[in-house]
Amino acid sequence: MNPRLEHLHAYPFERLARLTADVAPPGHLERIAMSIGEPRHPPPAMVIEALRANAHRLDTYPTTTGLAELRAACADWLERRNGLPAGRIDPDTMVLPVNGTREALFAFVQAAIDADGEALVAMPNPFYQIYEGAALLAGARPYLLDTTAANGYLPELEAVPEGIWRRCQVLLLCSPGNPTGKVLDRAYLERALRLAERHDFIVAADECYADIYLDERNPPPGLLATAAAAGFDHFERCIVFHSLSKRSSVPGLRSGFVCGDPAIMARFLRYRTYHGCAMPVPTQLASIAAWRDDAHAAENRHLYQEKFERSMKILAPVLPVEKPDGAFYLWTAVGEDDERFTRELYATEAVLVLPGSYLARDGARGNPGAGRVRISLVPNVAACVEAAERIRRYVESQGK
Repeated sequence: MNPRLEHLHAYPFERLARLTADVAPPGHLERIAMSIGEPRHPPPAMVIEALRANAHRLDTYPTTTGLAELRAACADWLERRNGLPAGRIDPDTMVLPVNGTREALFAFVQAAIDADGEALVAMPNPFYQIYEGAALLAGARPYLLDTTAANGYLPELEAVPEGIWRRCQVLLLCSPGNPTGKVLDRAYLERALRLAERHDFIVAADECYADIYLDERNPPPGLLATAAAAGFDHFERCIVFHSLSKRSSVPGLRSGFVCGDPAIMARFLRYRTYHGCAMPVPTQLASIAAWRDDAHAAENRHLYQEKFERSMKILAPVLPVEKPDGAFYLWTAVGEDDERFTRELYATEAVLVLPGSYLARDGARGNPGAGRVRISLVPNVAACVEAAERIRRYVESQGK
């Protein structure tokens, strides 16, 4: 077996299952799961209709590049969403459909890393756990950039030594961030691009929460739009990852796409051809319908905005909840051991959240997720309100 497997940490939800294995929540309370970022809104009707209408097309092998219509729909959405001129994104050389951003992020790092023993993959800390696992199994070492309240939840690029950047092969960014909800502005993204230009590494932006934000006047900027405005005419060293899981509330569809620098995408396509990960044709056709429609994504986003507004009003008197820029998480300090808080909350109120320490690793100043929990506002509005009331009741019962 691959010896690098021994370097992998237990996945956060494995640890959570062990933490709560012997806990029996009160039987009179319905359990409310807010630990996993699994959207629970009803899927768009047009997606279901497209799947039903095209089920007969399971009789053919799909191609790695996917349908031209799907690549065009993804390119059109990127241009529309980011205010890019029509035709700026070439669907034939820049877009590849993928089975969700999780598998794409993992696969991309495997394809991008030259495992010479010195390779680094820089990433925020806390982070989506695939970043770390992908780096380790590719033969690279994660280089962690702590994101805390003290630095505004921004990975501090300027604090990284030049020697580290020289060894860095991929910088992974997430905007809006998981779990912090922080949006990286254009000035920040351009600084990352200039560093990549100077040291010749790839900036890989996980933008799967791009259509979930709280301020309708300020959609999160994208890496590709930033690159175009900064003079990177061919999107040099830029790769972005997008998904329908969050935007359209269809996590089970396993549909997304990767887009960026044509030279990099050509090599990634070669990898994908051997990887055996083509998207089924019915899924592609359902995805086309979703990427072409923005109205359902706006409705989805407005539900999250309502959940944030109502939940924060309930929790603010007892917890230091902060409104994030985007995504659908509350990343709040709980003033104690985050594992204890999670376990006792579940035992008394049947609400399951995720300890923040499970999403981060120890650095020079400790674990930046310790003493926090991630609350995923993924159930419906009524369930989120009910959960907030129970969390408040638990905190008040502790005399805090």
